[in-house]
Amino acid sequence: MQFKEVIGHQNIKDKLIKTIKENRVSHAQLFLGSEGSGNLALAIAYAQYVSCENKQENDSCGVCSSCVKYQKLVHPDLHFVFPVSTSKVVTKDPISDDYINQWRETITENPYINQNKWYQVIDVENKQGIISKNESYEILKKLNLKTFESEYKIMIIWLPEKMNAFAANKLLKLIEEPPAKTLFLLVSENSEQIIPTILSRTQFVKIPKIDNESIRNALCDRSGLSPEKANDIVHLANGNYYQALNLVDASEEEDFNFEQFSLLMRLSYQRKVIEVIVWVDEIARIGREKQKNFLAYSIRLIRENFMLNMQKREIVYLTQKEMEFSEKFSQFINSENVNQIYEAFNRAHADIEMNAYNKIVFLDLGLKIIKLIRK
Repeated sequence: MQFKEVIGHQNIKDKLIKTIKENRVSHAQLFLGSEGSGNLALAIAYAQYVSCENKQENDSCGVCSSCVKYQKLVHPDLHFVFPVSTSKVVTKDPISDDYINQWRETITENPYINQNKWYQVIDVENKQGIISKNESYEILKKLNLKTFESEYKIMIIWLPEKMNAFAANKLLKLIEEPPAKTLFLLVSENSEQIIPTILSRTQFVKIPKIDNESIRNALCDRSGLSPEKANDIVHLANGNYYQALNLVDASEEEDFNFEQFSLLMRLSYQRKVIEVIVWVDEIARIGREKQKNFLAYSIRLIRENFMLNMQKREIVYLTQKEMEFSEKFSQFINSENVNQIYEAFNRAHADIEMNAYNKIVFLDLGLKIIKLIRK
């Protein structure tokens, strides 16, 4: 991955390149940024620049032998560590190398992923991934080897906060006494969960959320969105490119959810009980996962409308269509009823998740909204 492929963060790119030009490469660096900020993408681009055989002024060349291998994440001096767990394929003592092919394929396609997406890729069901003591032995073994082709061996550790105590202490020893020409790039979303002794021995690279203009341009150029649609998604994504991509994929479902939410609110305000029962019959046909998504969407809109009613527009995240509806509707979501309406949707979501009979759940929800909406 080249720096030009990383969305936004031009000032950080410039600083990283400058450290290499001035031969000030710290052997242990922590790329700290929230989900979707591009911290992993920046770490990979930085590693590629470090290893490039024909460095350009502002980027790696992209065509040398090293860059070609980096583009596929198969360079022999590039190593990855990331949280894993047992699965149907790996049933005991999992390590990153057990899932390295899935990792390369996933990150090559999109380095802006989150933990849940990664756990879906490796099919670990509901288990949480960790970086275990078994992994620490593999790290030690790899880094004690001589470099194959590049000046540096580079170890990128995604989510070091997922290390258990044994692995974290092993890593600390390696950082304190690193093998020659070894570069550790830790990519974290939560530094508070990393042991303080590791933090104190790393150089921080703080990565803020991606600016709106950069996300907007990326959505238009890479996803083919119109500027109007991109603007809606940028506002909702709030600097998180992973979330922005999810919103692109979910646009059709979002339209459906908006139509169903606005219809339920209108019928409830007008107290049209028969029409609400018809609405219940329709929503009961769409399947449980879509029903859960609708209810989660509704909970978000209730929150946004309450914030709008409280005149807190700076923290309101609505698309243009949602805003047009909410400008009039928000007056009905107030301090008298917001908690009860929120609880009604939240209870419905929990009931659907527990496989309750959906028609009864949605009829109960509709009748409660009729009662509460005019409070």
